[in-house]
Amino acid sequence: METVNETAARVPTSYWAIAVVGLLWNSFGAYLYLMARLDPDTALAAASPALRDYVANQPIWANVGYGLGIWGSFLGSIAMTLRSRHAVWLFAVSLLGVILSHLGQALAGVLDAPLAITIFVVVAFLWFYSRKSVEQGILR
Repeated sequence: METVNETAARVPTSYWAIAVVGLLWNSFGAYLYLMARLDPDTALAAASPALRDYVANQPIWANVGYGLGIWGSFLGSIAMTLRSRHAVWLFAVSLLGVILSHLGQALAGVLDAPLAITIFVVVAFLWFYSRKSVEQGILR
């Protein structure tokens, strides 16, 4: 039977780098989400009038998607740092949320395509990487 120290020794440094960078990235997203909810005037001061109007009046399904995207990814990153296999489904929920949120923005004509693509790629990568980490026995 393998000891905890032997298992910890097999976790590559690259895993920890990805987990920590992912947590930092998603912590910033969680901060922005909270700021947009707690102090929207300040958080959106530099945004276009169209984007401010969208945030104030977005459809509930897009709003739910935004929350799922942010919090699924944030919790997925925490799960990665704890080496929990639950990271996989949390990132999958986040991907669904990202798609819904960006669809709402696209339909309203306020989608920032380069940012949307970057967010989608990061979350998709974290989902894929966490799946591979389960297969390798890194996530339990």
